[in-house]
Amino acid sequence: MNRMLVKALLAVAVLLCCLLMGMAATSDTPAATTNVTYNKDVLPILQNNCQVCHRAGEVAPMAFGSYQETRPWAMAIKSAVLSKKMPPWFADPRYNHFSNERKLTPQQVKTLVSWADNGAPEGDAKDRPAPVTFVDGWNIGKPDMVIEMPTAFPVPAEGTIEYQYVVIPGNFKQDTWVTAAEVRPGNRAVVHHVIAFVRPPGSKWLKEAQPGIPYVPKKERSEARQNQNPEGGQRQGEGQQQQSQGPRGQRRGDGGITDAENLTGYAPGLQPLELRDSAKLVRAGSDIVLQLHYTVNGTAGADKTRIGLVFAKTPPKYRNVTLLAPTRDFAIPPQADNYEVKSQVQLQDTVTLVDMMPHMHFRGKDFVYKITYPNGETQTLLSVPKYDFNWQLGYTLDKPMVIPKGSRIECTAHFDNSPNNPYNPDPTKEVKWGDQTWEEMMIGWFSVAVDPKVDTAGLIKFEKPGTKGDANSAEQNTQPQSGAKASSTGSGSR
Repeated sequence: MNRMLVKALLAVAVLLCCLLMGMAATSDTPAATTNVTYNKDVLPILQNNCQVCHRAGEVAPMAFGSYQETRPWAMAIKSAVLSKKMPPWFADPRYNHFSNERKLTPQQVKTLVSWADNGAPEGDAKDRPAPVTFVDGWNIGKPDMVIEMPTAFPVPAEGTIEYQYVVIPGNFKQDTWVTAAEVRPGNRAVVHHVIAFVRPPGSKWLKEAQPGIPYVPKKERSEARQNQNPEGGQRQGEGQQQQSQGPRGQRRGDGGITDAENLTGYAPGLQPLELRDSAKLVRAGSDIVLQLHYTVNGTAGADKTRIGLVFAKTPPKYRNVTLLAPTRDFAIPPQADNYEVKSQVQLQDTVTLVDMMPHMHFRGKDFVYKITYPNGETQTLLSVPKYDFNWQLGYTLDKPMVIPKGSRIECTAHFDNSPNNPYNPDPTKEVKWGDQTWEEMMIGWFSVAVDPKVDTAGLIKFEKPGTKGDANSAEQNTQPQSGAKASSTGSGSR
């Protein structure tokens, strides 16, 4: 009797397990589709969603330009789309919609999975769509101007390379509006990131640098060696607060980086600058300055980066300006799995928010942008619950938001310095702000559109996180403030 009961219970358990597995497969895995071929069904998906990266000379490690190139990766493609590893996209869908969203539809996922499961057939050549044309590798189309490093920079096989700055005369004869810009490294294997700045005429920033020759500012060299106050400004509480300072604690016009304006950049996953109703301003006589971060990989190489620019055909309605909300004064304790760092800036004029890009290094865990309006109401602008340093993504709002003067952009990030973080270089070390990837950064980049006549020098005021008060009465302080604290919550899972 007992044996019969046990057998019956086992049978019921097996049946229930099968039913549950069937339900899970139905809910988590798209149903199979038969007769799916590469030429007819798969290639159009790859062209529209993948080939911008998965082609020769781009950031992806393999190309999907032909059947022969794609076929060996069929099962890997299936795994990547089912796990949502590809296409890379990390924004929480509960907050805002983004025009550059990278997502496949359920039907597209089903098609790719079915193709892999059924042997990845090529199909009839007549079903193959026309290939997508890329202009000499440029994603922005044919540039009106290409600016290139005059000589290649040699990257050794080992060691640490400090940030290199290359000043390139732009030969801009008149004020020029740029609607699209793209940085193309000459050797992606050694280029971690590039930022292209516009240095206006008369600026003293990098005045010792010779045109076209890689240069490391003395101040940067000293700070890199000492690993103290890497951004170059005063520590919080040291000296007097200064008006119109930027993220390195410098006034505009005093020879610092704040004389320059961020034009565009390169990092894995970062899309080229492409603007619609606005443009970046490059004043007559300006130079282009490339900030280059090289990393060694065991093999010596060389890089000759270039940048392409597309000019506006008519004066733009708005000027696009890239701003930032950083915090540099933090120290992440060893083993901390959920260390919190905050930053905050207050807008000194009404602007239209266009996009956001969080930036941290290997210990970055999550990042949230919020806004507090002058009336006290709050709104989440962007949440990235699983930040991935390997993909430096920007998030462009589908509908740009008008943000009134006096509003505050508030950023909150968490860092995982525990052994549970598989990317952690060393969980036994205390981690501070620094340029290298084994150090950390906390920057909330964001771009706004303003009237071309607005003075962009004073658009934001850096504040200590948690500062309240209106735009007129709040204490003036345009230097980034400390906003770090340890959090006792969180499991350290990523």
